[in-house]
Amino acid sequence: MKGRLSQSDAEFFALEESTTPTHIGSLAIFRKPQVGLDHDQLLAAVEEKLETVPRYRQKVRSVPLGLGRPVWVDDRDFDITYHVRVSALPQPGSEDQLHDLVARLNSRPLDRERPLWEMYLIEGLTDGRMAVFTKSHLALVDGRAGGLEIMQVLLTPSKRLPEPPEDMWMGQHTPRDGELVVGALIDMLSRPKRTASMVQGAIGEVAESVDGLREAALELAVRAASVVRSRTAATPVRSLNVPISRSRRYAVVTLELEQFRGLRAAFGCTVNDLLLSVVAGGLRTWLISRGEPISQSTQVQALEPVAVDVGVAGQPDRRLQAYLVSLPVAEGNPVVRLRQIAHAAASQVDRNRQVAARALASDGGFPPATMHALGTRAAMSVSPRLFNILVTNAPGPQTPVYLAGNELLDMYPVPPLVANQVVTIGITSYNGKVYVGLNADRDGMWDVVSMTEFLYEALEELVVCAKS
Repeated sequence: MKGRLSQSDAEFFALEESTTPTHIGSLAIFRKPQVGLDHDQLLAAVEEKLETVPRYRQKVRSVPLGLGRPVWVDDRDFDITYHVRVSALPQPGSEDQLHDLVARLNSRPLDRERPLWEMYLIEGLTDGRMAVFTKSHLALVDGRAGGLEIMQVLLTPSKRLPEPPEDMWMGQHTPRDGELVVGALIDMLSRPKRTASMVQGAIGEVAESVDGLREAALELAVRAASVVRSRTAATPVRSLNVPISRSRRYAVVTLELEQFRGLRAAFGCTVNDLLLSVVAGGLRTWLISRGEPISQSTQVQALEPVAVDVGVAGQPDRRLQAYLVSLPVAEGNPVVRLRQIAHAAASQVDRNRQVAARALASDGGFPPATMHALGTRAAMSVSPRLFNILVTNAPGPQTPVYLAGNELLDMYPVPPLVANQVVTIGITSYNGKVYVGLNADRDGMWDVVSMTEFLYEALEELVVCAKS
């Protein structure tokens, strides 16, 4: 046996519902060189890296009678062609067609009888481009060595084509039910004082810890811990907080990072403050378009995981902490809105401890894929009653990365939805651009494309104010 699921992994696995599958996704767009990227090449690239993410060849087995948490076991019938698939867009291969396909693929739950991930090579995009859409269950990605999101290890600074695996992988013995029961009993007897991790939902403090992002010899410790200070539940926002369906819509926004750097200098704030302000402005316009009653007291509580360094001198200890930030959607002045967000963020996050984007981006591979997963894990360990919307922001490298010799052009996160929340927003910066992915409930936010336009307008408002 490869080990028992942690308490948090077991909770993600057990509490998953058809309307809220707990998998994290990413949509990567590539420039197609002469060599191209076909199914066989993608298979080879994935096979080369599977040794570094062994859980991607393991499945979950439940213990009979519920005597213990489920265990990871090797899938002796592992078939990589089941997990790495090919799809194609009809002509003309537009962005809207791509996003519709991603929404459909993302709506489907993962097969629990197999390793909990899927990858799709999507052909037929305009301008000779191609896409890779990946979804991985949150239980696969805990940030420890071997528990990274697969896109982190697939994307590298090198154009080198993957080498074929030297040895054929052979799965270990699959335990019988009796062995699972005996193992669970031994585990209980050896740890009589063991207690489950507790989430204090009323306060929003998460006892969950997540150790380690590791690439080669580099190790980055990341622990998910909430320091949400609110003791009261967030007030539901009629258009944002409703029961959701099984179907999704997906839309994206692409922005220039240099524009945010200019605004940062103009307003004396952080890029993250600006991003939250753009989200707040977009939400304000969207709520108004829905006829949502907005008063001066209307607030949207956003939960945002932020990387901070809590180590001592010479011994960095990086943790991912989930913070509540009030988005002042009632405020019509974009500059005042920005100031309020910057003040709220500064009051919760020690700016001296916040990990710089360049530090995260240098931690090996393509860490945003894993960081989004860890951020979502942190958020899902907090009572959803405390926040209205989840916003994950994971900075990436500002130089090109490649998959099997193919340059990554764009990378959009596809974060999962939280119960009774119609949209989750993921943000990734890479190679001079900021990529925003909006994963929305098909019924609750049928107008998600309008929301993308409102985000562009909110940014333009700040640009105009900076020039005046």
